[in-house]
Amino acid sequence: MVIRKIVEIDEEKCNGCGLCIPACHEGAIKIINGKAKLIADHLCDGLGDCLGECPQGAIRIIEREAEEYDEEAVKAHLAGNSGCPGTRMQSFTNNETSEKVNIQSELRQWPVQLHLVPPNAPFFQEADLLLTASCVPIAYANYHQDLLKGKAVVIACPKLDHTGPYVEKLASIIKNNNLKSITIARMEVPCCGGLNVLVNKAQELAGTNIPVTEKIIGIRGNIIK
Repeated sequence: MVIRKIVEIDEEKCNGCGLCIPACHEGAIKIINGKAKLIADHLCDGLGDCLGECPQGAIRIIEREAEEYDEEAVKAHLAGNSGCPGTRMQSFTNNETSEKVNIQSELRQWPVQLHLVPPNAPFFQEADLLLTASCVPIAYANYHQDLLKGKAVVIACPKLDHTGPYVEKLASIIKNNNLKSITIARMEVPCCGGLNVLVNKAQELAGTNIPVTEKIIGIRGNIIK
């Protein structure tokens, strides 16, 4: 045991969004019972790459007595866990056959990317807004009929996009268009929880409390929630 720098997570502040997980290259953080936890001292290098990803300010670097960082143990840990669950490679086999059906698109606007849409676009006025993670339309076969139909839509990826400007833009959309509702359609992987954080911060900035519904899609294309 040595005195060294190491991550500390404040569970009172943590909302379990999971954005810190892909930021931790050592795989030392997991969501357990809805909270981010450091699973082993020797897996944390103490550099704090996860700090900037926490929207709640729940992570900090402290100095305390801890096991020394073990790079070989990290390699073994990552090999056994395949790193972030959102990037873990998997292959699926679908033995069911289906007939080709021509389905009408339910898209009512363009553009759809959150960083491209103008906040005052007429298609947002008094709309039901669908905030979609980029992977959802690929994973969920009935996306147009079950989720998109009758809604205005914006698409974002909380893991890969630079989401800093998104809070202000989404707050402007919410505040200036008298939205009826917001639906968040996200994947089951932890990093997708960043969309929930985005909506919460935008509503707080806009001073609104619009009803929010969450739809969670499994990586096999099923609705989990």
